[in-house]
Amino acid sequence: MLKSRIILIVIAIVLVAVFFSLPKVVVDNENENLDKGAETVESNTSSDEEPSSSTNNIMTESHGGNIPKEVKEDIERLRNSYLLAENQENSSIFADSLANVFRELNRLDSAAKYVELSKEDNELIGNAYYEAFSFAADVEKAKRLAVKTREYLQKVLDENPANNSAKIKLAMTYVSSDNPMKGISMLLEVVKEDPNNEEALFNLGILSIQSGQYGKAIERFEKLLKRHPENVQAEFYLALSLMNSGQKAKAKKLFTEIKNKSNDEQLLAAVESYLNEL
Repeated sequence: MLKSRIILIVIAIVLVAVFFSLPKVVVDNENENLDKGAETVESNTSSDEEPSSSTNNIMTESHGGNIPKEVKEDIERLRNSYLLAENQENSSIFADSLANVFRELNRLDSAAKYVELSKEDNELIGNAYYEAFSFAADVEKAKRLAVKTREYLQKVLDENPANNSAKIKLAMTYVSSDNPMKGISMLLEVVKEDPNNEEALFNLGILSIQSGQYGKAIERFEKLLKRHPENVQAEFYLALSLMNSGQKAKAKKLFTEIKNKSNDEQLLAAVESYLNEL
């Protein structure tokens, strides 16, 4: 059920590098005061500029790959229609279409911007910016997208503090900021309220790997898999944690099981690499 959310955070081994680049933090002490040292969420976030009338500005964004000519023509047509729309309803329709086109192209920051222009739902907009943040390769762009994510998901939490999905995403934007403990505290709050929350346990497990706490990571992933045995990504990181904690026989067994049941090429390539090491 949460596979799509988990993929946004980390796909197999490709995105784990992001987490290994984070500051080392301690996540062992769950009994600490979760509010200690917590800072107020940024309230003075700045919005990006409205998309300009020049289609070339979007075409030259810092993304890999080229846009096919026919897709460029579709974008130009939709964008002109958006700019010339006579009412808000039509404007929203064209902006939504542009968001879908850019999502198909993996231009997720552009997609998020057009979601923002086409929707009034704070959670939908925040999730779109979170998706873009999760895949941003450029540090400065990731920071900017994190701010936009917080801008909207904080509104969601203000209206509904029990929305753990929004809280987890918000937490992950802080984990990669200069205030990682705020994010850790938010994740721990979620598991305190919902001990079997799949997404929170997964993220805490990844963060335990990042900080070298492999025993804690094993505990997180084993607990997750008891309730969600279909989560192959969690199995992969459990195997990785077992390997790094010296439990190589268990790790090899689990990697082999994953190899025999997964069709994810990236995941299988990572599994094969670790099996060769073992």
